[in-house]
Amino acid sequence: MAQHIPLGVIEGFFGRSWNWQQRTELAGFLQQTGYSYYLYAPKSDDRLRSHWRQDWSQSEWANLTTLRDHYRAAGIEFGIGLSPLDLCTPEGQTDSACLHQKIARINQLEPDILALLFDDMRGDIPQLASIQTQLAHQAAEHSNAHQIMLCPTYYSDDPVLAKVFGARPNHYWETLGQQLDPAINIFWTGPKVCTEHFTRTHLSDVADRLGRLPFLWDNYPVNDGAVKSKHLYLAPYSTDRAQIGDLIAGHAVNPMNQFQLSKLALASLPHAYRDAHYQPETLFTTLLDQLCPAELRAALTRDAAFFACEGLDGMTTAQRNLLTERYRTLGENSAMAAEVADWLEGYYTFDPACLTE
Repeated sequence: MAQHIPLGVIEGFFGRSWNWQQRTELAGFLQQTGYSYYLYAPKSDDRLRSHWRQDWSQSEWANLTTLRDHYRAAGIEFGIGLSPLDLCTPEGQTDSACLHQKIARINQLEPDILALLFDDMRGDIPQLASIQTQLAHQAAEHSNAHQIMLCPTYYSDDPVLAKVFGARPNHYWETLGQQLDPAINIFWTGPKVCTEHFTRTHLSDVADRLGRLPFLWDNYPVNDGAVKSKHLYLAPYSTDRAQIGDLIAGHAVNPMNQFQLSKLALASLPHAYRDAHYQPETLFTTLLDQLCPAELRAALTRDAAFFACEGLDGMTTAQRNLLTERYRTLGENSAMAAEVADWLEGYYTFDPACLTE
């Protein structure tokens, strides 16, 4: 049975960013494939992160405005992801005026969605859940977006989060669930930061803790980590994604650094929710036919599993050189093949700012 839940893409990865042309192109792709929203939250935009108090340059603002217009024209909701992390510290809690000013600026874009993203920060802060709840409620009060979303600091059961960002405060998720307006969705990545398979038992348990259905932040096919940057993930979503629609509030995908190659996995997710008999293996062949020229289709049919499982570390120098030459030749007529060649040549190196792999 088809399941109708909000499906979207979050540009939320570390490393080599997409460019404005690619972000614009994505609007049409999302419209054609069955997505409903896009969240602009690149780690490289410091006006949303480390320098969030500062305004965008005139050219950056023009690009954002143009991007918003393209999504509106395509009928795709447009969102902004803001990370005012320092407001969670004792020093920053008295600085709410800056948050209101930033939201007023973002309001000029008339976004459909405003997300407060509190990932990638120290979390061993007293009353962290209450502080983040208050900030989310302030955002809801001052924003003209119709949907407010929150990414908690601890967005998974994965112990790596406590290892990197400090011990999770006691009853953190339960406090969020009790205090946060139920109209505000909470992102969740699953039992792991990068979850391969979601179970119904896990999602039901999370809903109990959060006091609402979790909104999936799906870290497939993202490949920005120390290990994952050495791999390409081109295969469709597994069948578990077709079995959880009644247990989530929505589904957001964090794609790869490789814009064109991300399309193969992205195009499959709406099928998982729409097709009564979803078959990833058969769908992969169909998507290769739709998105790739013939020679590239043959090459990826042969190499996709190797790129995902073995990756760069599983290649000999001779193999890597041969593959680079092959895909560089194919890249003369295909941006997707050119991305494979760039990856093989090390153009997508790991960004050490990504801490959670």
